Amino acid sequence: MKFTLSWLKEHLDPTASFEEIIDRLSLIGLEVEGVEDKAKALAPFVVGEVLTAEKHPNADKLKLCTVSIGKGDPIQVVCGAPNARAGLKTVFAAPGTVIPATGVELKIGKIRDVESRGMLCSAREMGLSEEHEGIMELPADAPVGKPFAEFLGLGDPVIEIAVTPNRADCLGVSGVARDLAAAGLGTLKTRAVKPVPGTYPCPVNVTLDFGATPSLCPAFAVRVVRGVKNGPSPDWLQAKLRAIGLRPINALVDVTNLLTMDRDRPLHVFDLKKVKGDLTVRRAKAGESLLALDGRTYQLDETMCVIATADGVESLAGIMGGEESGCDETTTDVVIESALWEPINIAQTGRKLGINSDARFRFERGIDPAFTVPGLELATHLVMDLCGGEPSEVVMAGAIPDTTRTIDFPLSEVKRLSGLEASEAEIVEVLTRLGFAVSGAAPVMQVVPPSWRADVDGKADLVEEVVRILGLARVPATEFPRDGGGRKPVLTPLQLRTRKARRALAARGMVEAVTWSFLSAKESGLFGGGAPELALSNPIASDLSDMRPSLLPGLIRSAQANADRSYGDVALFEVGQVFAGDKPEDQRMAASGLRRATAKPTGAGRFWGGSTGAVDAFDAKADALAALAACGAPVANLQVTADAPGWYHPGRSGSFRLGSNVIGTFGELHPSALEALDATGPICAFEIILDRIPEPKAKPTKVKPLLDLSAFQPVRRDFAFVVGQEVGAADILRAAQGVDKKLITEASVFDVYEGPGIEAQKKSVAIEVVLQPRERTLTDAEIEAVAAKIVAEVVKKTGASLRG
Repeated sequence: MKFTLSWLKEHLDPTASFEEIIDRLSLIGLEVEGVEDKAKALAPFVVGEVLTAEKHPNADKLKLCTVSIGKGDPIQVVCGAPNARAGLKTVFAAPGTVIPATGVELKIGKIRDVESRGMLCSAREMGLSEEHEGIMELPADAPVGKPFAEFLGLGDPVIEIAVTPNRADCLGVSGVARDLAAAGLGTLKTRAVKPVPGTYPCPVNVTLDFGATPSLCPAFAVRVVRGVKNGPSPDWLQAKLRAIGLRPINALVDVTNLLTMDRDRPLHVFDLKKVKGDLTVRRAKAGESLLALDGRTYQLDETMCVIATADGVESLAGIMGGEESGCDETTTDVVIESALWEPINIAQTGRKLGINSDARFRFERGIDPAFTVPGLELATHLVMDLCGGEPSEVVMAGAIPDTTRTIDFPLSEVKRLSGLEASEAEIVEVLTRLGFAVSGAAPVMQVVPPSWRADVDGKADLVEEVVRILGLARVPATEFPRDGGGRKPVLTPLQLRTRKARRALAARGMVEAVTWSFLSAKESGLFGGGAPELALSNPIASDLSDMRPSLLPGLIRSAQANADRSYGDVALFEVGQVFAGDKPEDQRMAASGLRRATAKPTGAGRFWGGSTGAVDAFDAKADALAALAACGAPVANLQVTADAPGWYHPGRSGSFRLGSNVIGTFGELHPSALEALDATGPICAFEIILDRIPEPKAKPTKVKPLLDLSAFQPVRRDFAFVVGQEVGAADILRAAQGVDKKLITEASVFDVYEGPGIEAQKKSVAIEVVLQPRERTLTDAEIEAVAAKIVAEVVKKTGASLRG
């Protein structure tokens, strides 16, 4: 929402400075997004007069000018504009001036060996328009030496505010002024709208025809004005519209735009001679279309509300008028329409057709129903003032809805809900200034919200109004209650895991991505989904028809999109929801990631010392383990099994298990899965289900020291076992560690061998076992006894034999 300071002053007699107004707007909930002060930006530019303009001695298309700025000697300027001539009044910029359009600071320089001590400016260089065919030409009576911004009347700052969806009343300048007046920054200028008496019956009738369906138009007011003379609107109106970024069209259209921005009352004007017969407000029919004022043709359906005649649709209700019934310079008789529309229908229609108009923006948020007829009367006044004409009587179809509602307001709620201390007089004054009708007496008063505040329907809303106007600075700072037990955690364990997983994966050089929660049915089935209950009843696209069972398809597509744009070495991760069914327990939080091409944790790309090599399953395993460790998973107790799902490459993938609980999977993606997604590899990936990580055990009363070192030397022993190829290394390690969990602190695989000396279908697995005594140094006999137990346990559990 944009408006100028002078425009605001038409509704507010301020008692505060401009800076105070800007500060208070944000404090009362109308956040100031920007202030454009062209006078400040154009302060160094002055009106200059070209005294002479002769051909440059060294260039055919340049001119050597002397310029007067009202003081000092004439200034020599080299200019390339074709309209530079003696006697021309224009804009001069001295050295040191920053040109708004380019940001370049002017300096004294030489152009083709001739010194230039300034610049004559075009409108484009000044940031005023796109005109750059020549330098600006000012009127002959422009005073030489006067600041250009002052001469042009640009000393009117433009303010832009952000209006939240519930505050539709502040989408008009009058509403902003009302809030500022309530905040004590001035006096609101209230001007009653006098009805314009009609001199003849309105020749256009209106019918609301919605049949058995709900009405989409509660009220529709219309009148005709004959004998108007349309043309350009006056300079003051054009300047207003241009200041806020609107293009003046003609007087009739500019009047409707003015009232939209000034009083939050969108209207529409039809050319009467182009409207055949009476108007009917109805739902569109299948197959109907409308050539709108933006020059585009829109296909309509039965969910959309239109204004039509016997010849067809004339306007898209509350959103945009039609080209065929629009007003132009030949218009002599007009139909002025002021209506109320159903907000949700306006929003749905705008989204379907992709139309974002000022009218839609306001109607879908809800406008003041009581201003429907006064808005029509005010538009009639302006049309007659600017274009002349004779008005008809007003015709109304439907009725203005009664929005009156009474709220019982206990004044103690202000203190209870906000902590702010306010007297009864202050509360009543704030509400009254905002337009609320207050009656009764404390402790409970009766408050009737004004017609333009549809968002206020309870006592908490009234408290909010009081607090925002009196100011949050009056709300006392209050400490959280302390019960001696410390603050309870705010985040749930799952939320904490989600944050920790993100940090851990980002720390490994991966970039977070956010992908669609939907997949095609084919992709969903490929990654473990495809259940009928996961299909959407109203998908936004045919290839986004099912809820995702995995995060990997979206990440694969994102990685391929980067590869298609020459960024093939990518490492991406995502933490989000996945769905196995339509029940609450089927919705899980997953953390997934992938690496493509050479995006290894140690670095990607090619180097003079050799390539880093392609990513592999062990990179994905390391990423997954880092995330699991950060989330508090018992990494030391995890079992790695070779039973990853089918979208991974067999033999190059695995699963993380805690007993029967599968926490995650990792590995190189199967070529068929990549082919189905039109992706190329190599790509390795992982996915862990954060919900399946077990809760940590309660901390013991006696906390163990962070660093627990033994005073005795550890003992390391190596064992090589010959086992069948089907035996996993994890099974051997688990058997070895189970011999004495207190003494054996570590077991790891350091060699796997298949080949000469080993029987077919067999392999040799060599492990290292670390014995860490804590009470005394182990004797050789004790070490040998433990080693014998390890061999016996591995042989028993895996069928292995000790390799000689």
